[in-house]
Amino acid sequence: MSRAPIALTCGEPAGVGPELAYKAWQELGADLPFFLIGDARHLPQGVSAIKIADPAETAGAARHGLPLLPHRFAADSVAGQPVPENAQGVIDVIARGVELVQSGAASALCTGPIHKKALKDGAGFAFPGHTEFLAHLASVDRVVMMLACEQLRVVPVTIHIALADVPSALTPDLLADNIRVTHAALKRDFGVETPRIAVAGINPHAGEGGAMGAEEIEMIAPVLEQLRGEGIEITGPLPADTMFHARARKGYDVAICMYHDQALIPIKTLDFDRGVNVTLGLPFIRTSPDHGTAFDIAGCGVALPTSLIEALKMADRMVCARAAG
Repeated sequence: MSRAPIALTCGEPAGVGPELAYKAWQELGADLPFFLIGDARHLPQGVSAIKIADPAETAGAARHGLPLLPHRFAADSVAGQPVPENAQGVIDVIARGVELVQSGAASALCTGPIHKKALKDGAGFAFPGHTEFLAHLASVDRVVMMLACEQLRVVPVTIHIALADVPSALTPDLLADNIRVTHAALKRDFGVETPRIAVAGINPHAGEGGAMGAEEIEMIAPVLEQLRGEGIEITGPLPADTMFHARARKGYDVAICMYHDQALIPIKTLDFDRGVNVTLGLPFIRTSPDHGTAFDIAGCGVALPTSLIEALKMADRMVCARAAG
């Protein structure tokens, strides 16, 4: 029995999302069927878009052009210049994508990049980002953001907050929940039978026995010991500056990091173009390219579709892993 196609949301129409969707279809064609939810007016001029009325039409349409499930926006779009009138449309497309994947009409959700300030200014968007909005739509209390490429998977426990706020935000419950969600997702969505998890410290040298900070001793280590008692294979807390060279990466399946840049700098250094953002802990599969709207190059035809293509491929692999499990 054939799988349902992947739903791809358009993201901010003034960004690179719509043009990258077409480039991804040019690369993948009907080999990996996906459909774009968006407004045909926002696609680059001359694009071969095939309008569909139902996701079930995707496979046939993908042989001839980019399958498009139309969603009318309030206004036209100018590359690089978001307009407030389209903000609600961006939000509504995300919600529509969630409905389709929850109903089974789509097998997974891949999301085009959004511009959070444009959504806040234009529609009063009340969420820090995609991840939190998706958790709200799915009625899930806690989700986890993973960044993944061929060489590395990383999970930042705290995400889009100031570095000064990290120590107070980093609680035992938050750390434990992130590790449990990650452990379960590696088994269910990535086919890792016995996940090996490496956990970074928060301070230089992982605190160096308390000389450079006590968080490792007082908070992180006790949580890790508790989780080892639950049967989770964990190493750490480890000095973050020695975790990401090639030899170290062979010893684990995912690195749990304490804050945003501790996780994202190594993966973007290793493979800037192919990183994929994955939301763990949702009742459905969600991936996204690991880049933003790129207003500065939108409409110029130079944006690379590599990360979006990898996001679609990873979503497809995750669908297969869940089906096999």
